[in-house]
Amino acid sequence: MRLLSIVTHSGLAASRSEEQEEKHMARVFWTGKLTPSIRLILNISNLFAWASGSMRDTAAMKERVKLGYDGAFSDHVNHYDEVGTALQLRSAEEQLKDVDVDGALALDIGGGTGVASFLMLRRGAAKVVCGDISERMLDRARENAGREGLGPDRIEFKQLDAEALPYPDESFDIVSTSMTMGLLPDQKKAIAEMARVARPGGLVTIGTHAPEHYWEPIDNSLRAMRKRFVFGYRLEFWPQTEAEVRDFMQQAGLQDIRTRRVTWRTDFGDGGKAFDFFAAISASWWYCRFPPNEVAKEAERARAYFVRKNARVVTDDIIVASGRKLA
Repeated sequence: MRLLSIVTHSGLAASRSEEQEEKHMARVFWTGKLTPSIRLILNISNLFAWASGSMRDTAAMKERVKLGYDGAFSDHVNHYDEVGTALQLRSAEEQLKDVDVDGALALDIGGGTGVASFLMLRRGAAKVVCGDISERMLDRARENAGREGLGPDRIEFKQLDAEALPYPDESFDIVSTSMTMGLLPDQKKAIAEMARVARPGGLVTIGTHAPEHYWEPIDNSLRAMRKRFVFGYRLEFWPQTEAEVRDFMQQAGLQDIRTRRVTWRTDFGDGGKAFDFFAAISASWWYCRFPPNEVAKEAERARAYFVRKNARVVTDDIIVASGRKLA
């Protein structure tokens, strides 16, 4: 695996009319980068999903993501830590490098197997609550915490829904989420919840998916898969722009909002390795749409396509944002 490049830049909100148009369309049409032909096919499918009402059932959408990370649809997620930890850690380091966590009580939303939680603890946090919608991810995080020598005095684990946090107002010094927001249908509500449980003067910090995040493996996966199984299904992934993230944070009443976008590309050296990474880190939850006896064949088909096309480069494109709750 070889890092190709990194680009860091900051930006301000787009014009109000552009923001309103984006908000109006974003939940139906694809918000990230794709090749034109795949974008067209996907957006037609999304329109059918909207017309049928399936993409308005956000509870079912969140449940599919949860079940994917629980391993209900494929076993790719079993290799999540094995192939994904290095790049997950890089994203967390970018998000937290300017965040003072010393002595803080922190909530890590969408904590997965604990990468960002452990990083905060190594940097001096007094205690972290690692929360995730997937109990399987939390089980892995518990195992990893044991290997790190971290007990319940330093870290707790909690199954939770980011859009309805199970904590009273003003509970945490730092409320953080790392690379989870793009999987949530109602990101505005999730950020409002983060602000609600932050203490006065506390920090809300977000690392999330920008428009080019993983676009190559998404595009290649959509090209490879048999589309009859997924037509009329809206993939539960919603990349954002800096303007959108800033706007949500402002609406949540946060102050001193800062954002920046960081992009890098990783060459896995082989299309098969790039597929293995993407299938594990994403949990391949869209296989919920395939008959169970077809999933293994579908995965083999997709992996062979990645190898044949030498699709070995994966872009990480993240937005890092922070804001303080008014003291």
